[in-house]
Amino acid sequence: MEHWRYYIVGRSLEALGRGPGAIESYKSALRAEPGFHRASNRIAYLLSALGRFGEAEPYFSETLRADPENAVAHFNLGYTFDKRGEYEKAVKSFQKATRLKPALDRAWYGLGLAQAHLGRHQEAAAALQEAATLQPMNPHAWYQLGMAYHTLRNPEKVTEVAMHLLRFDPRMTRRLIQDAGRSDLTHLVKDLMV
Repeated sequence: MEHWRYYIVGRSLEALGRGPGAIESYKSALRAEPGFHRASNRIAYLLSALGRFGEAEPYFSETLRADPENAVAHFNLGYTFDKRGEYEKAVKSFQKATRLKPALDRAWYGLGLAQAHLGRHQEAAAALQEAATLQPMNPHAWYQLGMAYHTLRNPEKVTEVAMHLLRFDPRMTRRLIQDAGRSDLTHLVKDLMV
């Protein structure tokens, strides 16, 4: 039961915003009970939040050895790979997350971005379409989807995305229009203050 005591202390420290102390408490929980995946998952999450992605990866991997069906942990592992520029590994982790939990919109979004980094723009557009469908008011997903269509030289789809995006985020619409070089659509946001 000692591992639970350390875990509870870690959660308390985390709630108080004392991440480094929480990490140490979770590590103590793991020393008391090796394989205690709740502690390894919290360590990985906190290390990722601190931008220490290389250190986080083995803890997410440990979590997944104990709980291989944990879609969120697969997403988080993919995120660490993505942040380290390991896009092929990120794609595999994001794909696993989306297979386990198809409604996990952030996994679709991450998958789309990783595919785009690898130059697989058709696959990126498909994943980003899923993300945008699951979160229809997410301007970042719609912007990235528009840019994927721009890269694929599909101006009709870029226009569709811009029209949808305009309904709830005119500023992101303007950014899409500018970044896609679609001066023919500037009339949509002409009244928007710079």
